[in-house]
Amino acid sequence: MKRLLILAFLTASSAWAAEWPTKPGDVPLTPAELDALAGRTLTFYDDGQSKFSAGGAYSYTYASGESAFGTYSIAEDGSVCIQYRNGFSRCDLYVRSGERLILIDKKGHRYPVRPD
Repeated sequence: MKRLLILAFLTASSAWAAEWPTKPGDVPLTPAELDALAGRTLTFYDDGQSKFSAGGAYSYTYASGESAFGTYSIAEDGSVCIQYRNGFSRCDLYVRSGERLILIDKKGHRYPVRPD
């Protein structure tokens, strides 16, 4: 049964990746990796930080120190969707590309995450 679930996920994640502007070698995060975002802070190379809290709270802190707050959820396609308090929303796909974790937005912009 476990093998069938893994195979189903890999098949589905390949289909999901087809809907996103991915590159060859990009591997979307698994459901377990997405769940593990809770409690993590991801730092990008522009010094911005995405903080995922248990219970779905989210904040993005800019290099300037200003922050935007909201909530996050995991969509059926494996993307991470943010609903900001100001009404703005977005969904991004996190992938592994080699050893790097990369955020891909719907426009295809790629934002590598600094290693821990």
